[in-house]
Amino acid sequence: MDGAFGLWAAASPRTRHLISGYEAADSWVSDGHKWLNTPYDCGFAICRWPQAVHAVMATVAPYLKAGEVAAPKDMVPEFSRSARGIEVWAALRSLGRGGVADLVERCCRLARLFADELRAAGFEILNDVVLNQVVATLPGREEQMPEISARVRAGGEAWFGPTRWRGVDAIRLSVSSWVTTEEDVHRTVAAIRAAIP
Repeated sequence: MDGAFGLWAAASPRTRHLISGYEAADSWVSDGHKWLNTPYDCGFAICRWPQAVHAVMATVAPYLKAGEVAAPKDMVPEFSRSARGIEVWAALRSLGRGGVADLVERCCRLARLFADELRAAGFEILNDVVLNQVVATLPGREEQMPEISARVRAGGEAWFGPTRWRGVDAIRLSVSSWVTTEEDVHRTVAAIRAAIP
């Protein structure tokens, strides 16, 4: 499961069951750039055994003094980097536990709406829409999926890409923005309908 989407399911009582057992993992890797809407390079890892991370990442040189506490540079692959943790902290602080749960639930609800509307437009929904992802194709016209997604992107109404699902050409929509509304779903599906050759 993609931790950038999947791990956030734990925030909502309605979706937590989808990742049952996650709490027993020794480490989690996730990203804030999708559901938290932070900048792209806001990935993070949470490890039960930080000393293992330190052992792998630590840099030794005569000009670097080792201390009793692991230096931040010794816990990441980059020697220096932007302070992206601030954006993640700010998003979590402003949303709070309830806000993150609401965001996850709203995005999942809007993904189900996408699936319903695409189905009504003649698309086949290829995945079980349990989180915020919808994978769809037009039966018998699968080869047109890249063209349809390109036309919608060129029109500026929405951004989504083509994909392949179990050997079938399809489109993949992900609902992750806190500003996405039902009206956005209706407009996007209308743009998809208009883009069908």
